[in-house]
Formats: sequence, structure tokens, C-alpha cells
Amino acid sequence: MKNESITRRNFLKRVSVTAIGAIGFPYVVSLSALGKAGSVTPSNRITLGCIGVGGRGTGVMQSLLSTGEVKVVCVCDVDANRCAQVKDLLANKYNSPDCATYSDFRELIARVDIDAVSIATPDHWHALPAIAAAKAGKAVYCEKPLALTIDQGRKMVDTVHRYGTVFQTGTQNRSGQHFRRACELVRNGRLGRLHTVEVEIPGSMSTKGFDFGLAPESLDYEMWLGPAPKSPYSPKRVDAFGWRWILDYAGGCVTDWGAHYIDIAQWGMGTTETGPIEVHGRGMFPKDGLFDAALYWRYEAKYANGVTVICFAKDELAGPGRYPHGAKFIGDKGWLFVDASGIDAEPKSILKEEIGPEEIHLYNSSNHCQNFIDCIRTRRPTAAPIEQAHRSVTVCHLANIAMRLGRKIQWDPAAEKIIDDEQAARMLSRPMRSPWHL
Repeated sequence: MKNESITRRNFLKRVSVTAIGAIGFPYVVSLSALGKAGSVTPSNRITLGCIGVGGRGTGVMQSLLSTGEVKVVCVCDVDANRCAQVKDLLANKYNSPDCATYSDFRELIARVDIDAVSIATPDHWHALPAIAAAKAGKAVYCEKPLALTIDQGRKMVDTVHRYGTVFQTGTQNRSGQHFRRACELVRNGRLGRLHTVEVEIPGSMSTKGFDFGLAPESLDYEMWLGPAPKSPYSPKRVDAFGWRWILDYAGGCVTDWGAHYIDIAQWGMGTTETGPIEVHGRGMFPKDGLFDAALYWRYEAKYANGVTVICFAKDELAGPGRYPHGAKFIGDKGWLFVDASGIDAEPKSILKEEIGPEEIHLYNSSNHCQNFIDCIRTRRPTAAPIEQAHRSVTVCHLANIAMRLGRKIQWDPAAEKIIDDEQAARMLSRPMRSPWHL
């Protein structure tokens, strides 16, 4: 149901950059989002606005469209060329040029005809639009890693819970049937007492070659930077394979891939709403240049239940173009390894085990985007809920803090505080460049 008393102009006044953290009015999800089960018609399709339509953002949009239950009515990107390309794509699909384009996410969120938004921006741009969308009553599909900092992630979680937002995190492994089965086998004791989880994820890609200059006219570079520090334009800075390894915008592969496989480790351990008590490790960081995230690393996260997660990326000796990734659960009765290709175990008999009706059965989703749409209609929790996404990437953030400082971090997962280390504790949050703030 549309609230016609909220005009776009009045909404934008409320969400000015100096007050973006203060959006607080209730919003009713439109009737199209609560359509009856059964056949999907144009009148009950979920209306979607897409924030960030680069390669990944366009991919998410197309996956949501493939459900047949979504209509994209507007897109937002700081690059006008990307907006134009997606507008053309949608015009061909719908045989209509009606898709609106924006460079400012607040204009998209101001639309009262939007049921949901997808967010596929650099990490430093996740929290602001996600929180604004939640407060405006939109369902949210947000790419991983959830947030740039632990503090931002907690604020996102609290807002989503306060407003009853349907939120799906883009950790698609949660909708992989073999990942679910692997974690069920572990959770139901098929490995005996679990003591170690080894997580191997890709090291960072090439960090060489960059230059500075003027941003192209199609790019609103000031908006791209947004809450991040003022910095000179470089094509590598704004490239998807550049910003991920700059700590002002992301956390390197420690968080980028860690958000996927540390999440699987947490799911299999049954620690999805808590975290480690101690984290330490070492990383190899660039010595100069534009990039400053760890290239290769090994860290350990110790949990109160006695399990230790060891996460590593092999160094340059692993060879170029080699990006292995997966999680290996090790217990006193065997081990189980899971990655995108499937499951392996020793002894092999583990793979034939059945999960009984009275045992632990984990959330069953086989299509991540369809699950998001279904949950908008039913209001049930999603396969990758925000609290669990936050807890998983918190492990990665703590590892980055420990490796950057070169010392062990003691963590209180209940209070979400670093113990007896003021310098490390300050790294849980990040100042935002004026006028942006949470």
C-alpha cells in the first residue's frame, strides 16, 4: 500500500546527508510484495530498485529477474554509463524505456512504489543505503561482506531488527545444498568432537600498475568516495579488482572471500550468533603503492567451545591464477571438506550418513534470490540473515585488526568488544567524511 502523503521531495528533506541516521518513520510494504501465493502476475510482482549496477550488481539484478516475480523499476549508480547500459537492457526486456536512473541512492529510496532494493556497491557504501532502505520499509538484498567495520555491521543489524526488515546477505553458499549437508553432518557429530576448521581462501590478486588523473565525465567520483577519505582519482581505485584491496573501501580477500567460507565454518560449528574469543595471525602487506590490504596471511581464531579456525591464503609460491577455497572440518573421528564443487570426507562412510528426523536440520534453500523473494512474501527469515552475516565477517575484521597491529586480540563476542587494547578497540569503527554519518 502506497503512502501518498510522503512525497519524494519531503522524503529527501528527511534523508539529507546531515540527517541520514535519523530516518525513523514507519512504512508499509506495498501490496505487490505481499501478493497471494500462486501464479505471478504483473500486478503482484515485487518492485525492485538496484543500487550499484556494475558487473556484480547487474548479475544480482538478473538473478532476481530470473525468478519471474520481480520488476526492476529504477537503478542507481555513480557511473552514468552503467545506468544507461542497464536502462537499455531493461528497455529491451520490458519493451519500455520507463526504468528511471539515479546517481544518488536517496532518490531511489524515496520512491514509495519500491518494495525492495539490491545493494552491490563497494563495501564502504553498504551501511548507509542499507540502513536508509530498512528505515524506509524496503526489503534489502545486500552483497557481502556485510559492512566495512564491525561497528557499521552492528548498526545495520540493529536497524534491520528494529524495523522488521526482510534482509538477505549475498553469501550464496547458504543456498547450496551440499554446503547445507556438509554442515548438518558436522553439527550432528559425524566427525566426533570437532577441534579444528581449516579455511583456505584466495590470496589477493595483482596489486601492481596504477596511475592518477581526471575522473571520466560519466563518473561522479565525489559520490563514489562518499564517506571515505578524500583521495585522488585512479582507475584502479574505482575498479572492482582495485578497491577491494584498499582498506578505505574494503578488507582485501580476508573479508571478500572470508565472508563466504568463514560463514560456512560458523554454520558448521553452530556459532552463527557468536564468535571467537581470541584472534591472532600474520599477513604479508604491500610495502608501497595504492593497495594496503593483506596479500597473503595465516590467522587463527579460538572459540570458547575449544574449536580453532585456521584461515590462510597461500603465498606467491602457490603460483599465478591459483585461487583455491574451501572449508575443512576436523574432528577426532574424521574430517570433511566442502567447497563449491562438492564434499569429500575421511572416512568415506561419512558421506553416506543420513540425517535422522530428530537430528539438527539446517535452513533449506536451493535458490538464494528466490529465497529472498519468498521471504518478502511470507515475512519468514532468509537463508542468510543479517545477524549471522555480521557475526561471520566480524571474524574477518578481527583478523585484519590483529594482523595489522601484529598482536593477539582478545574478543568478547557477547558485548562485541576488544578486551584491554584501546588501540585495537578504536579500529572497530571508522570516521565518515563529512557530511556522511550513521
